[in-house]
Formats: sequence, structure tokens, C-alpha cells
Amino acid sequence: MPSSNNQTTPLKREILVRIIKAFLKEDFEENVRLIPYEMRPKGCEVPFRCCVYKERAIIKDRTIAGLGISIENDDEQTLLSTYAKQALEREKPDENTLTVLEAACKGCVPSRVFVTNLCQGCVARPCVGACAFGAISIIKGKSVIDGKKCVGCMKCVKVCPYSAIVKIKVPCEDSCPVSAIAKDKNGNAKIDFVKCISCGKCVKACPFGAVHEKSQIIDVLQYIKSDKKVIAMIAPAIMGQLPCTPQQLHYAIKQTGFDEVYEVAQGADITIKHEAEDFVERMERGDEFMTTSCCAGYNELVTKHLKEMKPFVSHTKTPLYYTAEIVEKEHPKAIKVFFSPCVAKRKEAQLNPSIDYVISFEELGALLIAMEIEVSTCKELVFKNQASKEGREFALSGGVARAVESLIEEDMIFKTHHINGLTKESIRELKKYAKKGECSLGNLIEVMACEGGCIAGNSTMNSLKTAFKQISDYGEKTRLEKLES
Repeated sequence: MPSSNNQTTPLKREILVRIIKAFLKEDFEENVRLIPYEMRPKGCEVPFRCCVYKERAIIKDRTIAGLGISIENDDEQTLLSTYAKQALEREKPDENTLTVLEAACKGCVPSRVFVTNLCQGCVARPCVGACAFGAISIIKGKSVIDGKKCVGCMKCVKVCPYSAIVKIKVPCEDSCPVSAIAKDKNGNAKIDFVKCISCGKCVKACPFGAVHEKSQIIDVLQYIKSDKKVIAMIAPAIMGQLPCTPQQLHYAIKQTGFDEVYEVAQGADITIKHEAEDFVERMERGDEFMTTSCCAGYNELVTKHLKEMKPFVSHTKTPLYYTAEIVEKEHPKAIKVFFSPCVAKRKEAQLNPSIDYVISFEELGALLIAMEIEVSTCKELVFKNQASKEGREFALSGGVARAVESLIEEDMIFKTHHINGLTKESIRELKKYAKKGECSLGNLIEVMACEGGCIAGNSTMNSLKTAFKQISDYGEKTRLEKLES
């Protein structure tokens, strides 16, 4: 299984593996209760925290999240076995898809722009001149920043000749493009779900792994164990995650107990067609530009923070929507599970009655380990419904725009502009386009919440470079097979 440079990833994976193994054994509840003690037995070497008890407390919290339950509701007295029982008994997953592990949260200092002791109190005082908000003054010959006036524009940081002004970052807060995560009164991170767009950037950014997805793996495993038919819908980005062919991955997923496996790339082909038609219609009526609509994080951004952009967003649904529609028609009574690269798709699934559960790529990796399935040695199983090269490359930044362009007539003006990752800066850029009603850089704006595309989602396991190559190779092979046929 591919490893990550982030050492919190193997830890999360190990806990998920243990939860799954506990489910596959007898006495699930008791086996879950023992997870912290088996991982950190008495007298063991403590790798991360001050003592074995702190380590166990954090492992307990991670296990609660792995069971799909909010840490915020834990009273510290409830046993893990009780939470395991709750996971078995719940009828549907929690609405909020993320939870913060208070025991793991470092309680970082507040994020701010700060003047260090390197300040020389120079006569030029470029920092004062650069600040348009009057946030910098000179006190006793040194620059001082008024935090109430500072907007974090960083202009003072750029102009200081001594590099004396720095931005003190809190990784989770700094990564959030909509300021949805901040400290509570106790100094721990807290997510404002009214603002949150479920982009998952805070999950990926936290070096302590304190922001955690709430897993739905137990819900799915219960259905697999039952007589209910369970269908897997796999995102295009998954083809870049594991050391195997797509056909081997297909076989491996069926070995875990899924009855059928659908590529969401076939839904992407429907998205391409509709998005191209939408683009042509808008350009012919005189619209200046259109943005794509396949990224769930971007769609949440428009709904919650960027309503002025709504008239410019394509009316086309996401590839997952169209795939779920196909599966619903062919298997109306089945349980439908999406395999996702990011937390944003969990939110999208909640709004679509044709999607029952979401499993992240990380959870799939844990499932394969727990069931001792080695994907690289699996047989190959061809997908029943074939997708196009363009649909299979949707996961790459620029892939959506290239796919739409392939269906546009040559005589129509088509110029793309890429928002390759949602940040505070790129959101300001989008606001500017919406306010003006035009974008000089292009008439089709492809928006991806993650830099690099879906292959950079918070739940992905492979490096961008490797994932990009694997998916590009799959797309090219698809193109050649189509030519041969």
C-alpha cells in the first residue's frame, strides 16, 4: 500500500484496519474497546506524546471518529465498546462530516502577522507605507501591528528589508479558504459548519491529524454482511492511488464483498456532454463566461459564500450524480456506495437520495489491508460499462476543460482559465469576475477545490506525480483501444 510523508496517515490507517478487523471477528464491541491498549500496551515506547495514557486517549478519539461518531459529544467516560454498539445501531451517518480531536489538537498560538525583534526601526518605514488599513504604527522606534485593523494582506511582510515581519500560521486555519475553522475559548480548533464548504483542506493541513473525517465504513460493512446488494461507484481519481491496473482494482473491490463496481467516469461522460451544450447555449446568448460545476467543494462555496457567481455556474450535475442515476435505474433496491477522494463528496451524497454512503480512498486502503487483499497480484476484471479517455481524466486539473473543449466546434471562441485550488486569493479572484460579469482570461473557468485536481483530495494516498501518470496512462490506453475498435 502506498505510504504518505505525513506520519498521521499510517496512524489513521492502522486504526481503521483494526476497526475493520474487529468487525470481521466475533465480539466487535469488545475488540474495539481494546484497540488503544493493543496499540499502546503497558511499558511500550511512546512515539508521539508525553506518556502512554495520552497516546491511548488520542487513539480512543481517532477510533470514535473511525466509528463515524463526533468527538465533540464524547464525555470521556463512555467506553469505546458503547460507541461501537452505537455505530452498529445507527440508521444514517451524522450530518456533519468532520470532527476535531481535542486531545490531539495542539492549541496553536493565534494566527497573525507579527513584527519580530529583527525590526531595525528604519527611517524608510516601508511597512507603514505599504499598509492601506492603518494597522502599523511606530512605538519606541519599532513597528507594531494592530491586530484589530490588520487584514493579513501580507504587503508589510513583502516590503520589509530585514524580513522582520512574519506570518504566524495555524495550519488548519491558514488552509481554510472560507475561515470556517478557528479556536474556541479553550484554544482548540472548532469548525463552523455554517461556513464550512467541506473542502477537506484542514484535514490535510493539520500536522497533528486533529481534524478527522467521520467514517461510514461500519455502515457499509453491515450491508455487505447482510443479504442486501451493495454497489460501488468509484471516482476517476482512484485509478491513480494503488499499485495495480484498473482491472485489478475492479477485481479487488469485488473481493471485499461489493456486488458490482461502476466507474464514475461514465457519469463524467454525461457531464461533459451537458456542460458543452450549456457552454454553447450561454455563449450564443451573449454570456461572457461560464464556470464548471463538477467540484462539490466549489458548489458548496457558491451556495454559502459566492452567491453572486451562481448565474455563471453551469447547470450541469456532477459525474457522481449521473452515475448514481444510472445505478438507481439498474439496481433500484441496492445500497449505493461512492468511493471518494475528498470529504466534500460526503456532503454531496447527503443531498442525493440515490447515494447511500461514502467511503474514502484511505478507508478503501484500510479495508484491503484488513482483508489481506494484495491488489498488485489480483486477477483482472474488465468494467462492464466503458468510459472515455476524457471521462477518466476528469480527476486531473484541466481535465474537465479539455473534455468540454473536445465537443466544441472549431469556429466557436473557446478559451479556458483554471482556478487550480480554492484559496482566499482565488476566491477573491472569482468574486471579481462575478462582480464584473466578465473574465478576460477565459470564457470557460474550470474550478477545482484542490490544487492538482481530485487526485489531490484530502483522502488520497498517492503522490500527485505518480497519480497523474497512472491516470494519464489509463486515459491514453482508453484512447488507443477506442481507435482499434
